[in-house]
Amino acid sequence: MTKSTGTGFRTHHPRFDAIVGSAPTLELLAEHQDYPFAHEAGVFIAETNSLFITSNKLKGPDGVPHKVHIIRVDLNTNPVTYEEIDADIPMANGGVNYGKDVVFCGQGSLTQPGGLYRMSATAPYTSELLVGDFHGRPFNSVNDVIVHSDGSVWFTDPPYGFEQKFRPRPCLPSQVYRWSPQDGSLRVMADHFGKPNGICFSPDEKVVYVTDTDREHGDGNIGDHRASSIYAFDVSTYHGEPFLTNRRLFAFADRGIPDGIKCDLNGNVYSGCGDGINVWSPGGVLLGRILIDGGVANFCFGRNGEIFALNEHRIFRAQLSADVKGALLGL
Repeated sequence: MTKSTGTGFRTHHPRFDAIVGSAPTLELLAEHQDYPFAHEAGVFIAETNSLFITSNKLKGPDGVPHKVHIIRVDLNTNPVTYEEIDADIPMANGGVNYGKDVVFCGQGSLTQPGGLYRMSATAPYTSELLVGDFHGRPFNSVNDVIVHSDGSVWFTDPPYGFEQKFRPRPCLPSQVYRWSPQDGSLRVMADHFGKPNGICFSPDEKVVYVTDTDREHGDGNIGDHRASSIYAFDVSTYHGEPFLTNRRLFAFADRGIPDGIKCDLNGNVYSGCGDGINVWSPGGVLLGRILIDGGVANFCFGRNGEIFALNEHRIFRAQLSADVKGALLGL
């Protein structure tokens, strides 16, 4: 049994009421009909009250994707303003806060490597490649990324670039990786995915959540029989090193695919899906949905219950209960 809690919100479980609060709102912040400027990343910079986002792929005259824009959104203005950033990050996709900088996933191109790229969060937005291959074997098209409190960087690598014709044939399986800047180690942490996509930690970092978006292939092929799922892993320690154990199905998205994924400080799990943002309890119970027509690829938390949702041609701000804090920044 479900009930509506107001325009743009649907409750599946009474626990969702405490998340949305007594007067949730959904506000259109920006719209650009010329191209899908609001697709991925969603990195909130608290110091400047701004967002970094990435556009969807822009196709050239031959119909092959050849460019993605990195965009800085200034939330201090009304209406909000945004600018395209000139950064040398090929086909940027997911991103995350990295100290005072941002780490973006560069999917790569036919001539530039995919990998992790660090970009300054202030002008002139200089960037550098941090990791560009797995011990000499090129990544497929690095998709999304998260940073552990120990400084290690975890990321996913599906083959979307090859399917969309802007990357060479894959040289690696679809896997999840961990890179440690401290000692330079690079390890495979999990495999056996169709399309590993979004990734996040639980607030206590004892669980890793990974979305598998195999339902939608990069060539446009959609198969309802393929994974549209979120998997959970326990972070275990053996011989002083982390391993992912006890893989289990956490949730299945009934609308579209679960793409970007985040947790709040209470351990609830949020994922951008085909009908907006779906919210599950830490135990995998669907609590409710923030309904946005056309769905959400990615999003991020702001302050005091704010969520900035990326809807391709539009950016929305959802205001939930002020008690809700994103686990990544704790705001």
